[in-house]
Amino acid sequence: MKDSGPTRYRRVIVKLSGEALMGERSFGIDPDVVSSLSEEIAEIHALGVSLALVIGGGNIFRGLEAKATGMDRVTGDHMGMLATLINSLALQEALEQRKVPTRVLSALEVRQVAEPFLRRRAIRHLEKGRVVIFAAGTGNPYFTTDTAAALRAMEIRAEVLLKATKVDGIYTADPVKEPDARLIKRIGYLEVLERGLRVMDTTAISLCMDNGLPIVVFNIRARGNIRRLVQGEDVGSMVSE
Repeated sequence: MKDSGPTRYRRVIVKLSGEALMGERSFGIDPDVVSSLSEEIAEIHALGVSLALVIGGGNIFRGLEAKATGMDRVTGDHMGMLATLINSLALQEALEQRKVPTRVLSALEVRQVAEPFLRRRAIRHLEKGRVVIFAAGTGNPYFTTDTAAALRAMEIRAEVLLKATKVDGIYTADPVKEPDARLIKRIGYLEVLERGLRVMDTTAISLCMDNGLPIVVFNIRARGNIRRLVQGEDVGSMVSE
């Protein structure tokens, strides 16, 4: 891993939704999207930034949606965790094709395809310059991958949680449905919770608030945004004290 210049953050965690890997498809993984994303991650890695990722599984399976059909919530959540593992392996493969050393650490033990999650092992991989992908959420039902991202961020001592979305940041309302919605550049944790803004789930926000971890919400579809963020540019919306 080489260092190509100064960065604002030295260790970051990026939360990606499963839908981010879907592109314009209605289901599954778009290879072109994964390739483009891996290229951008490789650029961040080349800057010398210690990088971890958490990926959702909504492009393949959602536990909450399964519950609505009568499936047991715990079973549905475990199926969703396995979907995140599929996405993690796809991204790992794309990164390693770009010669970026990558490790998938799973909260569910599937030793044939991923290492079991151990905090010290994850930190050691990061110290050795490897990109770490955390799969299977927290390993527990009823907890989202947003909460998993917040938890893993604390465990690896990340300096910021980068929440990737389809829009430019946090808005006063859904900008797709309400064209007059206003972009909020800076906001406090409590205000996010009080106003019910759909940034991340309340457990994730509360965990970040209790530990003083800033969250930056940004548009993953705008090429180069992750690089601009780690280099200190004012991109997206910041949630902090």
